[in-house]
Amino acid sequence: MSTVQEIEAAIRSLPPEDRERLIKDLPSILPELDGDAEWDRLISDPSPRLALCELGNEIEKKMKANPGQFLEV
Repeated sequence: MSTVQEIEAAIRSLPPEDRERLIKDLPSILPELDGDAEWDRLISDPSPRLALCELGNEIEKKMKANPGQFLEV
């Protein structure tokens, strides 16, 4: 198997049209590049996120107290 440096050099030596094709193919070659897969991993991760939960609770409390201070998206 080639080293990472050899792979990087090979990619750099590709003509532009092959590099474009590689950009499109990379998510199927490296699934971790797929943004949806990363979100799925984060969503299904059971690790506690206390700071994020506290932030969400704080925002929810502010919204209930004064809903007009938040712009509608």
